[in-house]
Amino acid sequence: MKGSRPGHAGKMFRNLGWSAVYALAVGLALTFAAGGRAGIAQKPENSLHTASRMELDVVKALLAQEKSWNSGDLEGYVKGYKDSPDTLFVGRQISKGYAQIFEDYKHNYPTRATMGTLAFTELEVHPLSDTFVVCLGKYHLDRPKRDGGNADGIFSLVFEKTDQGWKIVLDHTS
Repeated sequence: MKGSRPGHAGKMFRNLGWSAVYALAVGLALTFAAGGRAGIAQKPENSLHTASRMELDVVKALLAQEKSWNSGDLEGYVKGYKDSPDTLFVGRQISKGYAQIFEDYKHNYPTRATMGTLAFTELEVHPLSDTFVVCLGKYHLDRPKRDGGNADGIFSLVFEKTDQGWKIVLDHTS
């Protein structure tokens, strides 16, 4: 992972194949989603949490993507992904590499109208190391029926801290 400053977990990710990283990320996402049933203490719904610099920086990266999307700037939105052939997007199909992910976005959202207005909510950032985090959240896409209609879903993202900031290396959206 050129350009990163991996700690112990970063070295672990480098030694694992991307399929192992994906399996780990999905497992962590399911564990966090299961909460107390998996033996992880859940915070009460109304408890306050002071966000760390890492959490704030990851949320800031997502909000920049949201802003780009809502401005009709698809290229700016996709800059939230790491420009690497190893970057993965898992949705209805698996897209491998930054270039393919960008092409898929251009194909699926060819006009400003089909892009609609995007909102991210319920963001949770879970650090894995100094250079990797998992971010869980929900999205809502608001658009007229003629342009595809509204869409809602959930996502789990693995971010890597790079020289260009926090970048998505694995996106699982449903």
